[in-house]
Amino acid sequence: MAIPTNIKTLLSGEVVEWARIEFKETWDPAASLKTVCAFANDLDNWGGGYIVIGVEEENGRPVYPLKGVPAEKLDKYQKEIFEKCKLIRPAYMPIIGKETYQDKQFIVIWCPGGETRPYSSPKTMNKDNKERIHYIRKSSNSVEPTDYEEKDLFNLANRVPFDDRVNHKAEMSDLNITLIQNYLKEVKSSLYEKSKTGDFVEVCQDMNIVSALPEYIKPKNVGLMFFSMEPDKFFPYTQIDVVQFPSGLGGNDIIEKTFKGPIHQQLRDALQYIKNVIITEKVVKHPDRAEADRFFNFPYAAVEEALSNAVYHRAYDEREPIEVRVENDRIEIVSFPGPDRSVTIEGLKSYRVSNRRYRNRRIGDFLKELHLTEGRNTGFKKILDALEANGSPKPEFETDKDRTYFITRLFIHESFAKDVNERKMSEKMSEKMSDKLSDKEKKFIDIMIEQFKCNDYITTAIMVNASGMPISTVRRYMTKLCEMNIVYSEGKNKGTKYYLM
Repeated sequence: MAIPTNIKTLLSGEVVEWARIEFKETWDPAASLKTVCAFANDLDNWGGGYIVIGVEEENGRPVYPLKGVPAEKLDKYQKEIFEKCKLIRPAYMPIIGKETYQDKQFIVIWCPGGETRPYSSPKTMNKDNKERIHYIRKSSNSVEPTDYEEKDLFNLANRVPFDDRVNHKAEMSDLNITLIQNYLKEVKSSLYEKSKTGDFVEVCQDMNIVSALPEYIKPKNVGLMFFSMEPDKFFPYTQIDVVQFPSGLGGNDIIEKTFKGPIHQQLRDALQYIKNVIITEKVVKHPDRAEADRFFNFPYAAVEEALSNAVYHRAYDEREPIEVRVENDRIEIVSFPGPDRSVTIEGLKSYRVSNRRYRNRRIGDFLKELHLTEGRNTGFKKILDALEANGSPKPEFETDKDRTYFITRLFIHESFAKDVNERKMSEKMSEKMSDKLSDKEKKFIDIMIEQFKCNDYITTAIMVNASGMPISTVRRYMTKLCEMNIVYSEGKNKGTKYYLM
């Protein structure tokens, strides 16, 4: 990775503030390592800083004429810098580059704010030293923090979530202006007009989807997730997989559909697919009233909220897709990892959730602007309300004690569940009947299936009335079906009841 600026710019102090630059006439491991650590900790969120080796300083300003680094020491210094920076904990490595200016060589160490703060380095370079300090930057100095500042530094570790971090591997060209304009137009932002004629970088800065450093403009993760054509290039497996099991989990038929692209677009595409292919409406008319009952196998509003929540709360630094598993009697939405520990397993079971921390605040902000999620713990209520309005069973929310995964489980409406059971029953009977039954017996079974659609059990009298067959024939047929394990009986004589296996 290249240094995001040049030595001429650093020496001017016009773009990068003086407090973010430290000049060293020579490489001094003890002093310079403290500064690397302080810039990495970036207590004031300046964006880190630079160490320029080969420049004498006075009151924080370069002294001319510039001295430079002797050619014979360039490689030696770079190797020493690399080795000494390995002493920083947790692991942190700045960017080291060589610069030529006024026919002299310089070493520039770029130390961006680290992602795993707080960092510490040895207090001294002595071999027996065991004391480590979380150095911070104060004005133009690298100093040991006070107790209050150290506490603030530890708290800072939780203030920069993954979606709001700068992506050092991306370029501004990875952001697509058309996607940005479409978003701004949809949310009716005043930035839309500016995006058509104004400076692209300024628009991105106004949206806070790029870094704020004037000498180092890079996209933030959230910008790449929404406004890059291929976010999975930076966040592998950022996708939604919809997997259908038409014949059940043990069947041979599996239908898979994968949705990629900007995360809000893949969410919309997956939801549209589920709406068109998975969700079915049933209309039940009644002879005694004009109004018919309408309900769905799965209410769309519940599926929409559950999948939107998965997109909102998943970890984009984990290489796991969101999976929507569609079985005969349920839809399971699986994402990784699980919720914050402030969400208890007991609370999930009782649908009482109060999440104190949000993994992806910026993603949530964009999804809320697009009306794709509610946020503020209202998603559970929306799911419950949609299921209740449709007459569907209550959902299940599942995670483990280590919060490694999260599952939302939506169950099929009771009426559709009967259809599924009847289909299974017909398939089961077809397998068992084969050549063991006559055409007359098969016709009897068809009549019996129709009776089971309306009754939990049947009796000999019911089948006599439905089939018009003599009672002796009905009893003979029912006895044979019991022997074939298609039905089973309870009771004796006139009180005998027959149930499906």
